[in-house]
Amino acid sequence: MEEIKFPTNESGLCMNEKGVPWEDLKIVQAIADSGSLAGAGRTLGISHATVFRRLGALESRLGVRLFERHRTGYVPTLAGDDLATTAARVALDIEAVERRLMGRDARLSGTLRVTTTDTLLMGMLSDELAGFQRTYPHIVLEVEVSNRTYDLSRRDADVAIRPTSAPPETLIGRQVGQIAQAVYVSRCHRETSGWVGPDPHLGYPVLERWMARQGVDAQCRYHVDSMLGMLAGVRSGMGRGVLPCYLADMADDLVRASEPLPELQTELWLLTHPDLRNTARVQALFAYLSDSLKARQASLLGTMAAS
Repeated sequence: MEEIKFPTNESGLCMNEKGVPWEDLKIVQAIADSGSLAGAGRTLGISHATVFRRLGALESRLGVRLFERHRTGYVPTLAGDDLATTAARVALDIEAVERRLMGRDARLSGTLRVTTTDTLLMGMLSDELAGFQRTYPHIVLEVEVSNRTYDLSRRDADVAIRPTSAPPETLIGRQVGQIAQAVYVSRCHRETSGWVGPDPHLGYPVLERWMARQGVDAQCRYHVDSMLGMLAGVRSGMGRGVLPCYLADMADDLVRASEPLPELQTELWLLTHPDLRNTARVQALFAYLSDSLKARQASLLGTMAAS
């Protein structure tokens, strides 16, 4: 590559008077984080070829190599590591500015990103979010269904609706209910001695420990990484399983095999980032769900079980 002479900083990174565009910084950060062009492309939603072309153009413009290609992937040079660190810092600054600006938004319109679990969405929240959208038709809802750890500081979402007994200290919100759980079994397979349980990828150690204490973990022959998958397994007669009452009580082909289990009861929270607390659409969703979920308390607590 033909060398282009520009003044350099301590890492040897050539700096021209035009600076480095934010889009190019994101390319460098994505490659550094993923270690590959393909991984960077997936992160940014662009093709492998586009990442390759833009990286080459940036290196040519700066006159320095940013990454070395090894068998294990792309490894940043000193200059590349310097630029990737800068990109990460700039990203945090931009995300903080976006949160602060959104926090001043008094409009009941725009986009609201919500994250919740598949169980809550299918068992309860779809109806509530539909009612919210009818009430506020100019707010566009984007829902991410995930059991992974959520990061509202990075704008993964604006609002999280989660079962948790220990909400992150970096977030604010309100508890909107208690979720009861009980043991259920298929109505057609009541005599089964097998169990359906969580796969470790579900991240539900509390239930795993409960099953171990009850001595039923050894009888578990079907492990699933989602509560909806566990529900399907119990309904199919693959064994007994612990399920949220608000979800399993709706299934006519299931019957309870226990009372609600106090040690597995958990809190239901609405959470947001402090910078977003005054955003009109966030406040509207909090108020709407706080009111509408009050009518669901009997279902959440498992006091409406079918006989």
